[in-house]
Amino acid sequence: MSRRGRGLVVGGMTCLALLAWSWLDEGAPVQVSVPVGATLSDVADSLAARGVIRWQSLFKLQARVLRAERGLRAGTYALRTGSSSLSVLRTLKRGEVMTVAVTIPEGFRLTQMAPRIAAVTGVRADSVKGILEQPRLAEQLGAPGESLEGYLFPDTYRFALGVSVASVADAMLDRYERAWTRERRERLGSLGLTEHELVTLASIVQAEARLQEEMPRIAGVYHNRLKRGWRLQADPTVLYALGGYRERLLYAAIDSVQDHPYNTYGRAGLPPGPIGAPGEAAIDAALNPTGDYLYFVAWPDGSHVFTRSLAEHNRAKASAQRARNGSAS
Repeated sequence: MSRRGRGLVVGGMTCLALLAWSWLDEGAPVQVSVPVGATLSDVADSLAARGVIRWQSLFKLQARVLRAERGLRAGTYALRTGSSSLSVLRTLKRGEVMTVAVTIPEGFRLTQMAPRIAAVTGVRADSVKGILEQPRLAEQLGAPGESLEGYLFPDTYRFALGVSVASVADAMLDRYERAWTRERRERLGSLGLTEHELVTLASIVQAEARLQEEMPRIAGVYHNRLKRGWRLQADPTVLYALGGYRERLLYAAIDSVQDHPYNTYGRAGLPPGPIGAPGEAAIDAALNPTGDYLYFVAWPDGSHVFTRSLAEHNRAKASAQRARNGSAS
């Protein structure tokens, strides 16, 4: 073999060795942030400082050989100490950033979602709340109402750390839109309600129900009251007007928000918008109400007694009160 041929072979083997060399025993996981605009040297320095790679020069050489130096994506990554340069390059080039699970339960209001969204965005919770409450953001994202309240769908999501609040809201609104199947939209069209009105009603059902199987009957009570032009007299709407949950809703508290648009004791019809984010079960209940009931009263175990007349309702209330007194004794 000629010297030139041997050189090519040796050179090829050397190149392959450079690409393969640096496989080490992987250790503990660490977080490494790659800022937007970071140079290859910046990235190599950060990786070495965190113990992810051992040889910065080898990492940079491999990146140049693979023409990956301009394709490293910004973000926060979960990497292991002692990783091979090749595996790290592959992860950074693919943009396999670290994600965090964010769970939003059914019925959550924007003010309750804010701290959970803040944990993944890095934005303060009060600022997140302010951003989510902006009518302009709801308009930009195409929400059915003037606010995002009720339209950020309850579910478990995974987001990259540092994602924007608007991106989180967009993903949650997209999940809401996917919940509206063709069958649900066809059913909505037969009820004579707008989508906004239906979601508002579903949010009240969500807030009232402790048992999912009771949701259609609760929805039926409110549908029947609306048809008769009655006031809904829904406690959760008053609590929304008051700013949050209270152990007992006294008449004095109801009177204190007498003129509030969400006080369904003082105003007829539905409130201006949702009071929380209803899940699919509550939406289905509002779309498919059951029963000819006009009243319901809660028992200590969270279940409800449904009645058709005021006299029956008053008797049910008295029974529920005795049951509460008995459970407290």
